[in-house]
This record gives sequence, structure tokens and C-alpha cells, in this order.
Amino acid sequence: MPGTFVESIDWTRPWYASIQFASKKVIAQVDWLAALNQQCSALELTNHQGQPLSFVDQTALPAGNAYESFISETGGIPTRDNPHDFFNTLAWLSFPRIKCQLNALQAAQIERAGIGKSRGAARDAATIFDENAALLVISDTEQGRSLVDSLRAHQWHAAFLDQRDSFGQHAEVWLFGHALMEKLVAPYKAITAHAWVVTAPDDFHLKSHDTRRAWLDLHVANNLSANLTANLAASSLSTACFTPLPVLGIPGWWPSQDRAFYDDAAVFRPERRERS
Repeated sequence: MPGTFVESIDWTRPWYASIQFASKKVIAQVDWLAALNQQCSALELTNHQGQPLSFVDQTALPAGNAYESFISETGGIPTRDNPHDFFNTLAWLSFPRIKCQLNALQAAQIERAGIGKSRGAARDAATIFDENAALLVISDTEQGRSLVDSLRAHQWHAAFLDQRDSFGQHAEVWLFGHALMEKLVAPYKAITAHAWVVTAPDDFHLKSHDTRRAWLDLHVANNLSANLTANLAASSLSTACFTPLPVLGIPGWWPSQDRAFYDDAAVFRPERRERS
């Protein structure tokens, strides 16, 4: 797998900081799949059933088998030579515990309900998390809670302009979804993440990058696990757990973020009102 597309990725962009742990080990490698499998082995990563994880060619997935079930049953992650799957491998290495919990949920839902036109609420939410989530990490402070309230109410000026200084001190954004990362190779204003709010200790932002990443991986995975029943067959996870987050609106993530930038209602949409 030559992965020549890797050369087109601008790794200096702030949205790729969350996967720098994995990316810096493979971006100079000709065969990125082999390099990533070396990392899997070195880190002794396993799936939720304790089987060693590895990235395998897409052809290893038997016809008719569900992708999520295959990972759950074998530990092999079918991977194609394209940006979408490349970012998925980096997410597995950067947040292995979260990915395992999502896979456990998806596989359990498939075992219970099969593969149909409708995934069901929990599996749908797990897929959205996997593909498009951003971890919005806030401090348990008035400033952190106020920022989340503003975002949930779609009060974009309040969140991104009035509370701009909260980012970095009381809030951080860590991208998780691999489809979201793929879109940002060629960024455009309308890209919107599904934000999953994480409340962290007050000194979180003072710790090293890798310490924060490891804490997030464990904390969010435990939170997801708490949403599952003992047999992983049901979950309270749903799309209501997320709040929309226009990625290029995050302070410092795009130039010229003035008031006119946030006045674009096609991107920074007002909150929907329930019909009476």
C-alpha cells in the first residue's frame, strides 16, 4: 500500500493534533499499513474480546460479512488504500479504548438485529461517533459550562466571539471521527462535527499532549461502557448525545474569524424551534 495521498495532508493544521501520536510514526513510511501494524503490535492492542488488533487488506473481509462483526470476531480491521481508511487506522492507534467500545456496541447491535436498512438508534449514534465525532473537552468551571450552553443553543457569537478566550484555558477540541478528518484534507466552511462533551479536571490543559490523549481515551471509553447493558445488547447512546460544532468556527482554526464570518447562517445555523 503506497498511500501516496498522505503527501497531500497538511499535518500542521490544528485539527490533526489529536492523531499526532500515531501520524508522526508513519507519515514518512512508504508502506503505512505495515508501519501501523508494527505500532499495533508494539502497543499490544486488542479488540474488546482480547484478540490482537491488526490492519488487514479489505479482501480479507468475506462477502456478506459485516465489517464491525468481522473486527469483533477476529481482531482484523479491513483497510483500503485511501484517506478514509488511513485516518481510521490513526484513530484506532490514538484512541484504541474508545474504538473498541464502539465496535463492541456495533457488533452487539448487529448480532441482535442483523443488518437491515435501519441501524437502530444506538448503532446509528455509534456510527456517527465513529465517523464524525469531535471531543469537546471542558473544565468543570462556570466558563466551561457556559461555553457548552452557548453551543447547544446555537449562540455562535456568544460561543466563538464573546467566549473566545475560553478555548485553550477552559475548552479544547480533539477530533475523533475519521470521515471528519478526511473532509478536512480539503477544508470548507460548512464542515460540522458531532461534538461529544467531556468534563475534565481543572488541570487537564496543563498536562502533556500524550497524557491528555490517554486520559481522554480511557475516560470516554468508560463513559461509553456505562451506556451499555451487561451483555452489550442495548444502549442509551443516541444522536441526542451530540451537539453540532462547525469546525472552522473554532477559534484559531481558520483565518478571518470576524463577526461577518459567524453571521453566515448557512453554516452557523439558528437553533430549531419545536413546533407547537
